[in-house]
Amino acid sequence: MKPEIHPKYQKVVFKDTSTGFMFLSGSTKYSKETIEWEDGKTYPLLTVEVSSDSHPFYTGRQKFADAGGRVDRFKKKYNLK
Repeated sequence: MKPEIHPKYQKVVFKDTSTGFMFLSGSTKYSKETIEWEDGKTYPLLTVEVSSDSHPFYTGRQKFADAGGRVDRFKKKYNLK
């Protein structure tokens, strides 16, 4: 492999802005913000709007806006049974 062409892979802390939930993971993303983690080490802090803690699919608070499918909408549009 060629040297110096791959981004630096490091441990970072992701913080969900809507719930405040934080988790430590590996990433090639970089941030100037840092935070001290539970292990006493300082890691870059990346903020995200949605994580598994706030996403409706993972929390079970998913709402279904459209109960009918394409066929049902077609039948309703043209008054078919």
